[in-house]
Amino acid sequence: MQQQPALKRSLSLTLLVLYGLGTTVGAGIYVLIGKVAGQAGILSPLSFLLAAAVAAPTALSFGELAARFPRSAGEAVYMEEAFGHPRLSTAVGLAVVFVGLVSCSAIVSGTVGYLQNIVAVPFWAGLLLVLAALGLLAVWGIAESVTAAAVATLLEIGGLLVIVWFGREAFEPARVVAALSSAPPLSAVGAAGVLSGAVLAFYAFIGFEDMVNVSEEVQDTSRNMPRAIALTLVVTAVLYVLVSWVSVAVIPVDALAASTAPMTDLFERLTGTSGYGFDVLVVAAVTNGALIQIIMAARVLYGLAQQGWIPGVFGTVAARTRTPALATGAAAFAVFVMAATFPLESLARATAFTTLLIFALVNAALLRVRRRLEAETGGGAVIRLPLVVPVSGFAFSIALAGVQAADILGAIGSP
Repeated sequence: MQQQPALKRSLSLTLLVLYGLGTTVGAGIYVLIGKVAGQAGILSPLSFLLAAAVAAPTALSFGELAARFPRSAGEAVYMEEAFGHPRLSTAVGLAVVFVGLVSCSAIVSGTVGYLQNIVAVPFWAGLLLVLAALGLLAVWGIAESVTAAAVATLLEIGGLLVIVWFGREAFEPARVVAALSSAPPLSAVGAAGVLSGAVLAFYAFIGFEDMVNVSEEVQDTSRNMPRAIALTLVVTAVLYVLVSWVSVAVIPVDALAASTAPMTDLFERLTGTSGYGFDVLVVAAVTNGALIQIIMAARVLYGLAQQGWIPGVFGTVAARTRTPALATGAAAFAVFVMAATFPLESLARATAFTTLLIFALVNAALLRVRRRLEAETGGGAVIRLPLVVPVSGFAFSIALAGVQAADILGAIGSP
């Protein structure tokens, strides 16, 4: 019997960090900045800082678990190692795939909308064209597809740095004092506004969890994965805080909150030029997110098949490209069906809720693994987090899931 080729370990620490930034920096900050400002006003940077603090424990828990168990389908593997229930592991793995595919469906739908402004094509044809290109790129090779994603990531980060550079005067002490003085009194925003803004901002940090699903294609996974996750979170937090301050210092909060393209509006105000080129950059950022979600979903399907939890055909690796070609094709086809068929608003709410439940389970898995392997030397881990990290990660995830559940119920109950 011919031995199945393994996935190719070609991702360095630098490429992995760029991959991580590609999953976090992008559509979230480019769209969410106005929504956060609508809740927290001039204190929006504080909301982003608070969101980063809430995300940090779960991100670190993912890092330790990835060091202990550096395999694809990370979350499902962690469930199996912690609880030993294949059905739970399979359910969590499929939930991760579902989250990625729904997110990708929304991203691709938006991309096709921009494409139709350039070329007059039917929606389904534009959808097929975009997904075929992304699917082929993902099958071509992990280094090639992640390098393409890295280039797009550098473009989208470059866009944020351009905003910070042109808005650098907003950080001068006199401008900071003037901006704070002209803002509504703190009592008008209050802790509730900052917390509400932080709940929205939290979703701009989601994406670091996708990194663990390429573990089998990373060089020296046990060392590089925890470092890459931590670096991704730090760089993302710094960018978000800087950009959010420039935004609220330059554009009145009401106008920022009402804008459908807040970053383009900000660019035009700062530079006095047309935002057309900036719109093109936003499209690159959005498309990049779709590519990464397809890569992630395919790796989870591959990992589940390798564990024997779903049909083994999804674990097939192409001999030439050494990528899970069939799983990638299945993921791209599922995105096409979902984007062409289903309204995505309610699915998006369910996706956020599902993600938070997965986060809670991952933190619980780390606690369980710690107890079970207490007598061992760490199961291959190069880090061992303080107990407060997974405990706080679990508590924060459950609390935010409760807030999200209340929003879902409120939406269902509203006329």
